[in-house]
Amino acid sequence: MKRLMILFAVAAATSPLWAIQGTIRTATDSKKGDIKWQPRSKSYAVSFKKGNTMVSAEYPLGDVEELDIEKPAGYDKAVENVRRGNGAAAIGVLTKVVQDYKMLKWDKPAGRYLVEAYISANNAQKAFEVAEGVIKDDKTAEWKGELAPAYWQALLKLGKTQKLEGLVKKAAISGDRAASANALVMRGDMILASEGTSPEGCRKALTDAYLRVALMYADEPCREARLDAMQRAADCFDKLGQAARAEQLRSQARKL
Repeated sequence: MKRLMILFAVAAATSPLWAIQGTIRTATDSKKGDIKWQPRSKSYAVSFKKGNTMVSAEYPLGDVEELDIEKPAGYDKAVENVRRGNGAAAIGVLTKVVQDYKMLKWDKPAGRYLVEAYISANNAQKAFEVAEGVIKDDKTAEWKGELAPAYWQALLKLGKTQKLEGLVKKAAISGDRAASANALVMRGDMILASEGTSPEGCRKALTDAYLRVALMYADEPCREARLDAMQRAADCFDKLGQAARAEQLRSQARKL
């Protein structure tokens, strides 16, 4: 049976400041209201009205199966800025989302783009710190999900290779298809970081990593990793003087 603790209080007297509207679901219950993450107890509290009384229902993290939270204001534009290489314009919005939506569905994707924004601004240390802040409450975020590949890039740029190799290995053997695909993409990046973009390095990154993802991970959960792999593979083919092969891959990627 799912654990649930409900506290009744008069709203004006004891209710905290609430901000994030949404619906929380477990296997046996569903509540809509203002949701707040409680880091000390590792639980979510939902505040909603029952008659004239405010009710706070508390759900332990392990019981929660789904959080339905509306997309934060300005999020799409911020993501677009990051993708266009204008990460500096997105840092303010994404920082606020990461802070305000702690463990509320949007913190990890926002954290991922905030990390990418800092990396594009050549601030790998700040990117690392942002990622660590998100991971603090959810250790799985360091090896799977939206945040992991960006976090790995920060580790790679900071030379934290021992930690990076451990996380990539964990992702590869986890059984999570998307995590495994992202791990292979990072293997290719690590090869290029170690051996450079020499013909030998590019060929090894292609055969050991990028082309394997492009060919073997065509299922939907791996779509983003596959796109990354195809784009990186195209860059490698360009460096090898195989422009036609590079354009073929980019054309295929545009159709995904």
